[in-house]
Amino acid sequence: QVQLVESGGGLVQAGGSLRLSCAASGNIFSIDVMGWYRQAPGKQRELVATITSGGSTNYADSVKGRFTISRGNFMSTVYLQMNSLKPEDTAVYYCNADVVVGLRGSKDNYWGQGTQVTVSS
Repeated sequence: QVQLVESGGGLVQAGGSLRLSCAASGNIFSIDVMGWYRQAPGKQRELVATITSGGSTNYADSVKGRFTISRGNFMSTVYLQMNSLKPEDTAVYYCNADVVVGLRGSKDNYWGQGTQVTVSS
């Protein structure tokens, strides 16, 4: 019904940059919030950053000043610009969205498949 397709993950050296993209498609009426989460091996999934339809952003303390979340047209696409990457940023990064589907007015939560980000020292 709704799909989140991610791109941009890969292997980079410490201090490098990556830009993740997440494109939403399907029977979407509106999207209230989109965000990025990450999960490192042996750890729980954690919030990285979120952005609302109004443009308000929220960041985990560990990425403030290094990562920037932004949105494309009508929240159909969300980006995560990651600069000054550290080995501890290594994780699977997941796109997440709260979506109002069709014309029903009900909100559902969706996850992308995840994309691997590996930062070498």
